Amino acid sequence: MSTDIDAAERPTQAQAWRDRKRYMWLWGLFAPTGLFTIGLPLIWALNELGWHRLAQVPFWLGPILIYVLIPIADVFFGPDGENPPDEVMEYLENDRYYRYLTYLYLPFQYAGLVMACYLITADDVSWLGIDGGLHLVDKIGLAITVGMIGGIGINTAHELGHKKVRLERWLSRIALAQPFYGHFYIEHNRGHHVRVATPEDPASSRIGESFYAFWPRTVWGSLSSSWRLESTRLGRLGKKPFSLHNEVLSAWLMSVVLYAALVAIFGIELLPYLVLQAVVGFSLLEAVNYLEHYGLVRERTASGRYERPAPVHSWNSDHLVTNIFLYHLQRHSDHHAYPTRRYQTLRSWDGAPNLPSGYASLILLAYFPPLWRRVMDKRVLAHYDGDITRANIHPGKRDRVLARYGASTTEV
Repeated sequence: MSTDIDAAERPTQAQAWRDRKRYMWLWGLFAPTGLFTIGLPLIWALNELGWHRLAQVPFWLGPILIYVLIPIADVFFGPDGENPPDEVMEYLENDRYYRYLTYLYLPFQYAGLVMACYLITADDVSWLGIDGGLHLVDKIGLAITVGMIGGIGINTAHELGHKKVRLERWLSRIALAQPFYGHFYIEHNRGHHVRVATPEDPASSRIGESFYAFWPRTVWGSLSSSWRLESTRLGRLGKKPFSLHNEVLSAWLMSVVLYAALVAIFGIELLPYLVLQAVVGFSLLEAVNYLEHYGLVRERTASGRYERPAPVHSWNSDHLVTNIFLYHLQRHSDHHAYPTRRYQTLRSWDGAPNLPSGYASLILLAYFPPLWRRVMDKRVLAHYDGDITRANIHPGKRDRVLARYGASTTEV
């Protein structure tokens, strides 16, 4: 009898609770629409006022947003501090409003890409108040901005690619075509989530490893891992890896077709800027990867296998603004515990180690290794109760790291 009452009351409880971030999630669409809503109107207005030098700044809207505006907003608004209650999880998970927002990212993403391709190659953009075409510095800034939109698009692809709905998996692959990183769909789901926080995972950074050492290791390691995973899968099916059945090759083919179409329409001079935006896009993803598991490692059990991923194996941040722009990616422990859970239902875990700020602030910090080590190494050390030998240490820096924290190690 009580079970029936509970079931009857559950929809009422769900309807009574309101997600205070429900309409904040619309801000997640500012990244792909900012060029149209802020960038171009501002460029035109500044040129009309005769402030031509200042009018060049909005071409760099991407770096300004990610490295300046979002970190400042994170400080101002602070942590979120709210998790959805158990009673509303099913209701919230099935609310299609949230998934439609992720779908909308893609048409805006590609509209921005096409507009940028036009602006970079156009000989006359006088409608923006510019004589002739864009200056080289403007083209570079615009390519970087579009690359960062594509990088955030990889996060959108990450959200969609974990879902069981076939449409969402295809949308994930489409989002990954712009930064030419389609193999991420394979490696992240079938590689990273299996090997996370282990020395074997190319996407888990190690203490003593700078971002600049991590970048080539993770880029090449993720690519080669995705190829091995697909080759193994196709081998079980009796198929050869060099075929369109290979999801790595089919994903890359989508990028080749996209780039070929853009070059055919706008000219070969566009190609260097397409390459630049792709590198910027997937490098932004890898900077986020660098933050998420730095120095954290799963222990081996008596059977020799690694323990199951737990909240202690991911760095979390609950800063509100970055979470809005990255669809709760910072609630990373819950994501690894429940990979198919939709972003609006992800929770912040009490037992997870926490970053001192949002991802946007720490990405910039990661570009300066001495500052990064000063901020993060002590947090890794504290997480392991002063015993640095329990951390995931860069093999080439192991002696140096142990020597640096030797006193702490012997005190344990």
